[in-house]
Order: sequence, then structure tokens, then C-alpha cells
Amino acid sequence: MSSQEKPEAAFILSLIGGVLMLVGGGMAFMWFMYGGFGGMMGGFGGMMGGYHWMMGSFGVPFGFMGGLSFIGLVSGIIVIIGAVMLNTRPEEHKAWGTIILLFSIISFLGMGGFYIGAVLGIVGGALALGWRPRPD
Repeated sequence: MSSQEKPEAAFILSLIGGVLMLVGGGMAFMWFMYGGFGGMMGGFGGMMGGYHWMMGSFGVPFGFMGGLSFIGLVSGIIVIIGAVMLNTRPEEHKAWGTIILLFSIISFLGMGGFYIGAVLGIVGGALALGWRPRPD
């Protein structure tokens, strides 16, 4: 394997997918943590404060949807790390491709980077698993 041969398509698709997962998970996490249900200018909250009473139910500090969006956020970070490591260590493409593929599938729980991020991550992980260096 030459020193410049790398799975470039897998890296680019995985990196874009990971960034979309990170942005989508971060937006959803902020939405559920800091009240996206308040309506315009915090109005339409009603007598009981709108839907915010559900945020801490069932013993989860930030609610069920906040937890799912946190999963999307963490999945995006791990996919980005996997894409960077795939680019820096192409000889370990199977391990990094597996990590990218696994966390791209898990990210569907947290909306998967507007769903397109998860699809790009899955395609990038599959390309990383199937990548073969050209013989010398």
C-alpha cells in the first residue's frame, strides 16, 4: 500500500454524515433542554407551563426526547472521530468502518442528522469496510 492511498470516498461521506449528526443532535438537544415547545416568544405555554412538565418525568433529568437527542449528538461525535481515524490509519479500515456503520445506525434513535446524516454514515461505513488498497 502506498503512503498516499486512502479510502477517500468513505472518509468524506462519513465526515459529512457525522457533522450532520452532530448538528442535528445538538439542535434537538438544545430544543428539548431549553424549551422548544413554548410557542412564539414563550407564549402558548398555558396555565401549567406547556409541555415542560414532561421534561423531567420518569426520573430522567432531561426527559426521554432529550436523551434520544443526546444519543444522536454522541453518535455524531463518534462518527466524526471514526472518519478522521479512517483517514489517518487506512490500514485499520475494517475497525473504523465498523464503528462508523454501528454508530450511524444508532444515530437513527436521535433523528440521525436529519436522517440524511445517518444514511451518509452508513454508506461511508460500508465503503470503508469494502475498501481494498490497490496492489503494488
